[in-house]
Amino acid sequence: MREILLKPELYKFHTFREFTETFPLCERDLLLTTSYLYDTFVKPYGKGIPVLRQDDFGDGEPTEEMLEGIFSSLDYDSYDRVIAIGGGTVMDIGKMLTVRRTGTVNDLFFKRAELIREKKLIAIPTTSGTGSEVTSTSVAIVKDESGATTKLGLLSENLIADAACLIPEFLTSLPHQAFSEALIDALIHAVEAFLSPNRATMTTDLFAKGAIELILKGFRMAQEGHDLQKEYGEELLTASCYAGIAFLQAGCGTVHGLSYPLSGAYFVTHGASNYAFFEKVLETYEKHRPDGKLRELRSMICQAFGCEDSQALKVLARAEANLIPVKRLREYGVQEGDLPVFTKSVFANQKRLVDNSYVPLTEEMVEDIYRQVY
Repeated sequence: MREILLKPELYKFHTFREFTETFPLCERDLLLTTSYLYDTFVKPYGKGIPVLRQDDFGDGEPTEEMLEGIFSSLDYDSYDRVIAIGGGTVMDIGKMLTVRRTGTVNDLFFKRAELIREKKLIAIPTTSGTGSEVTSTSVAIVKDESGATTKLGLLSENLIADAACLIPEFLTSLPHQAFSEALIDALIHAVEAFLSPNRATMTTDLFAKGAIELILKGFRMAQEGHDLQKEYGEELLTASCYAGIAFLQAGCGTVHGLSYPLSGAYFVTHGASNYAFFEKVLETYEKHRPDGKLRELRSMICQAFGCEDSQALKVLARAEANLIPVKRLREYGVQEGDLPVFTKSVFANQKRLVDNSYVPLTEEMVEDIYRQVY
């Protein structure tokens, strides 16, 4: 089996100032970030450098309209290097800013246009969540042939950043909800990569286990009253990067497959969408295939929390809820009639994720999970 060991160069700095000493900024750079991050951390070092503020084009995850608006606002020939500073949305947009305009956003995501990488990318994550700084995927909410919105991932090695830089300073300003959702999302990435039935490798296992163990320790510290952002932020940023390295090779699976219709139709954040399904997906796995890698996962949970194997998944769910409660689908405005539509969308648009499920899925099983979390 071919392994993608690691394409980006990895760096770690304590502050953005330290970053600029290793990566001096120049007028041919394009700084992509948010207004808050620019004003709080970047502005003193970015004078005279072109800046693209993501929030000027909309909130939430990238959409066709947001990306087209950004493309229209830029002179593609005016920059050689993109420095993306932000969460998953900024990472996804930053990857798209490195490719030639060979078609519309819709054409690119539905693979009707060729994806040609021409610009360099430095990725600086500001959440301990997506791991997107080291992955080969850009995600956007797009319209399918029927005109319905759906969330798709554009997968290509051409989207991998040239350098990924971890700077714990950025974590200190995150709101609790955003930090917690991102951290749970990082765990989901690591778990899905670890449980990948066909694509997991030695590299995947090494980095996925490392991420899981670091994050579980963080959950335990949170239960003991520690401030994770101040006391454990560097370790969690590392864990998120480890998880990204793991699923760069192994891919994601059922949790992501089920979450995409929710975030695509109701614009729920990526982390919250994944969190909605994580517990019930693991319960489904345990019901149909309790041994193998899932037993190893339960063992890691038991070691972290000192619990019995039979209680491992429940203990994990309580630890997550201690950070932030999980919401039911109805709390996001989902209607019961949406559930069969979501199920069809999973099998129509997220086949690569369905095929990477730890347990083979049927439409009946997927709709049952939707109803359990509704």
